[in-house]
Amino acid sequence: MAPKDERVRDFLATRRAKITPDMAGIPKGGGARRVPGLRREEVAMLSGVSVDYYTRIEKGDLTGVSDEVLDALARALQLTEDESAYLYDLARTARRPSRARRQPKVAAGVPQQVQLLIDAMSATPVIALSKRLDVLASNALGRALFDMAFTSPTRRSSASPPNLASVVFLDPAAAKFYDDLDDAAAACVRILRAQAGATPHDKQLIQLVGELSTRSTDFRSRWAAHDVGVHRAGRKTLHHQVGELILGFEELTLDSSPSITLSAYIAEPASPTAERLQLLASWAATTAAAHP
Repeated sequence: MAPKDERVRDFLATRRAKITPDMAGIPKGGGARRVPGLRREEVAMLSGVSVDYYTRIEKGDLTGVSDEVLDALARALQLTEDESAYLYDLARTARRPSRARRQPKVAAGVPQQVQLLIDAMSATPVIALSKRLDVLASNALGRALFDMAFTSPTRRSSASPPNLASVVFLDPAAAKFYDDLDDAAAACVRILRAQAGATPHDKQLIQLVGELSTRSTDFRSRWAAHDVGVHRAGRKTLHHQVGELILGFEELTLDSSPSITLSAYIAEPASPTAERLQLLASWAATTAAAHP
């Protein structure tokens, strides 16, 4: 019997529930519908496969499923680019369970050249994140901006990196730091879910998800929704001791270190936030001088 993957079952079922007949261009017909979204037979019809074949897939069996069928499912379920990538990752794991998609070794720190790059961006807060949302490095302004993460009780020891997901879900101070904690929580879960698809055998990621699921009902509920996505750019409002900071952010990836993402936070020129960042830079310099 082919192995069944609960992640496949739950992911496809939750995506199917999000697509209404109107969204798919399917006449509702008469009678009450027992499901909020599409029926299995409707997804099968839209994908051009038999109902039995789609049912086997949704029960968690992706072995032998071709890329053409995966593409058809992605179109039928109106998957985003990130959701489609996640589905492909699940399929790769099903085809070669012991290998999945080849990923670069998860970084435990940043190369010296990357640290020099981050430090050179001295007017912009920058933090370097692993795919598990560990804060691996920062420049002085990034360290000052995310001071609450570096001093958070969720940090296991001074030698271990802060983890943004742990801060968001386990540190009560996060509710004051993030203006929109719900958005921050949703982003963390989507990123971790995508990484779990890409690296299903990452023991540290499995441990992190297990700890968060055990200690946070909010995380457990969000994780069960199987939402997937990658944060690439946007805006955040953060509350710091220097005042409210309204910042744009960009996620930068480096070809030389693909397992590391640089998060750069940008203020509008001549804005109150830009002035407060200058104040934050002075505070960071004073702190660094007091604690070299």
